Amino acid sequence: MVQLGEQFPNFTANTTIGKINFHEWLGNSWGILFSHPADFTPVCTTELARVLQILSEFKKRGVKPIALSCDSVENHIRWFNDIKSYAQHIGDGFPYPIISDEDRDVACLLQMVDVDEKDADGIPLTARAVFIIDAKKKLRLSILYPATVGRNFDEILRTIDALQLSDKHKIATPADWKPGQPVMVQPSVSEDECKNMFPFVMRTDLPSGLGYIRSTQL
Repeated sequence: MVQLGEQFPNFTANTTIGKINFHEWLGNSWGILFSHPADFTPVCTTELARVLQILSEFKKRGVKPIALSCDSVENHIRWFNDIKSYAQHIGDGFPYPIISDEDRDVACLLQMVDVDEKDADGIPLTARAVFIIDAKKKLRLSILYPATVGRNFDEILRTIDALQLSDKHKIATPADWKPGQPVMVQPSVSEDECKNMFPFVMRTDLPSGLGYIRSTQL
């Protein structure tokens, strides 16, 4: 399985916008690849509909979404109207691609097959994987959900915000952080660097006296 910080594997696949080379499709953008067990299923429909509703949020962050399911392109296209109806989305076409992975090639490449969920022929279906890839084609975050648990896309947007903010500044985000809230200065930043980088730093006194919790407002 690809590790965080490693180059995300390239692949070619049939999609609802034609055959693509994944790295070429991604270009210089960040990307989110999210997989699904099957078309015309309840949880999957709610998830793809949610992505429709927040497309502008992904665009604002420079992130291109692409979905994957084990069904055919033709099946995906028939599914479009259900997804758009559930999302109450008005407009022609479908604004992001869905990969057809009938042979499980991509699912096996990315090791996201759920052995507990099988299709009518007894073939394992794809789990609900999330991969966030940066503009350098590096894997920055991965989450793997079972088929019965729908994803929280507000959390996914939050993690993208945290990743992109930490790329710009030597900070990390604390538990339950939300955009606009204070962030933590990374432990690797010396006190002298800290004074130059951040105009105001709050320190939390702890029993150890080590002073490693330093927070700032960006």
